Amino acid sequence: MPKMKTRRCAAKRFKVRSSGTVKCKHAKRRHLLEHKTRKMKRQARGSDSVDPRDVHRVYGQLPYA
Repeated sequence: MPKMKTRRCAAKRFKVRSSGTVKCKHAKRRHLLEHKTRKMKRQARGSDSVDPRDVHRVYGQLPYA
């Protein structure tokens, strides 16, 4: 049986923590920042967790995570 391939786009966007939760970045921080409020930009810093209902999709794309 050949090795399964990892979806490279998912590998660049998600990391699996030791607890099993999946880490990702917040949305809306790339461009067009001048019209977004200071609060929105501040709250989008750092990392976020993928919703537990969607974690199985990420694991399907990262077979060795």
